[in-house]
Amino acid sequence: MKESLFSKSRPGIEVTGDISQYKDVLTTGAWEFITKLSREFSTTRKNLLEERVERQYRINAGEMPDFLPETSYIRVGDWKVSPVPKDLEDRRVEITGPVDRKMIINALNSGANVYMADFEDSHSPTWDATMQGQKNLMDTVDRTITYETPNKKYSLHEKTATLMVRPRGWHLDEKHVLIDGERISASLFDFGLFFYHNARKSREKGTGTYFYLPKMESHLEARLWNDVFNFSEDELNVPIGTIKATVLIETILAAFEMHEILYELKKHSAGLNCGRWDYIFSYIKKFGKHPEFVTPDRSQVTMTQHFLKSYSSLLIQTCHRRGVHAMGGMAAQIPIKNDQKANEIAMDKVRDDKIREVLAGHDGTWVAHPGLVELAKTQFDTYMPTSNQFHILREDVNVTAADLLKVPEGKITLNGLRTNINVGIQYLESWLSGNGCVPLYNIMEDAATAEISRTQAWQWLHHNAKMEDGNHLTLPLFQDVLADELCKVKESVGEQRFNSGKYLKAAKMFQGMIESKVCEGFLTSVAYEEL
Repeated sequence: MKESLFSKSRPGIEVTGDISQYKDVLTTGAWEFITKLSREFSTTRKNLLEERVERQYRINAGEMPDFLPETSYIRVGDWKVSPVPKDLEDRRVEITGPVDRKMIINALNSGANVYMADFEDSHSPTWDATMQGQKNLMDTVDRTITYETPNKKYSLHEKTATLMVRPRGWHLDEKHVLIDGERISASLFDFGLFFYHNARKSREKGTGTYFYLPKMESHLEARLWNDVFNFSEDELNVPIGTIKATVLIETILAAFEMHEILYELKKHSAGLNCGRWDYIFSYIKKFGKHPEFVTPDRSQVTMTQHFLKSYSSLLIQTCHRRGVHAMGGMAAQIPIKNDQKANEIAMDKVRDDKIREVLAGHDGTWVAHPGLVELAKTQFDTYMPTSNQFHILREDVNVTAADLLKVPEGKITLNGLRTNINVGIQYLESWLSGNGCVPLYNIMEDAATAEISRTQAWQWLHHNAKMEDGNHLTLPLFQDVLADELCKVKESVGEQRFNSGKYLKAAKMFQGMIESKVCEGFLTSVAYEEL
């Protein structure tokens, strides 16, 4: 249903979506606030997105990224970010997940220090899911959130994880809301609604409004967020610094501007995070036109690869020099209930990964499943007796541009191609069906991991990559494998589920993105128009 809100009280607003169920979220004051945000910052956002396109043209032409000479004074300067609040001092285990009601309660009760409620990579942004997510978070801050099934009632424990919220990235629009005839930024929409309804309540409860900021590519994009934060705190008459934000370093370009990003957010910073899956995706996408940057199977691109180890070490050194958290990456594994041996192998991988992170100097880590919280926490409790490791300055680190750009070693296999296609189709089908976080082959897949599958397949096809068996990936071979994997998916899920689902649409969309001459910026941007 399309509901027009052009009126004297709300001029310039048009909504394509049912707002009748969300009147407590879409209040007059909330509309006024997000409209102000849009009118104040939309032009700057558009300009920054245009700069991304121009930068990509230059990379395609051979201009490789490097540390910025014009901001060297920031990198060598002696400055610190503002101290973090007490409830963000110890972040040794953070759990992430979408904003559905049951997930929120289970995550907050999981024993993790922080729960990141996600409107981005693990969220399929249907109108109802996004609006219900805002309502769920309002109830969370009020501590009235509950969820009932015929057999069980879920409610918050007395002690819960600290809440952080991840809005969608600067590249995404909210297509259901038009301000002055143009779609509102999804970032401003997600942030604005949450902040408007919860900033004062959070302060009354002795906390603040805490965010994770995704997919930035430059310190100028961080500056825009900081301007949004200052504006918002002024508008709602809350002190500067009420907002604290951790930036996910999940693009290869942002890795060259970590000091600058912290500097721009100095009063609002809560550190940086190694968003490893999106970082790998960004690396493949940004250099996709260059055959010398072809990457091996996704399973071989681990944090022990030189370019990823360098990025992690640089992030730790940068954050600790500035007195703020350096968060580790996601353990995407999930417990395997019906196979003890396979579960032990998976849990050993998680354990080794978390030990690697804490010994490197990270102050905390991410998990995707409540069943991994205790395992991750045990490693950090064992090796990090203090609330953080700011004292570990990693003065041994001297990361160069060549280190960050070093191509990962490994092989391209037919099985790797099959995995990419199979996972890509199944994840995209789930996303189109309204679920942005789906367990596949004992891994919790979200948009970031699916993006690796998509961009790798694109890269391999367009560079006619040579596989381990000696064959080159040609278009006919790709199409044959895709058809074969689609049959396997049908056999796996059953004919009824296959026919009632969106597998054929997902396969056609995935195939189109792989065969396109242009590597699309984001899978979710393309698929959003079909949602």
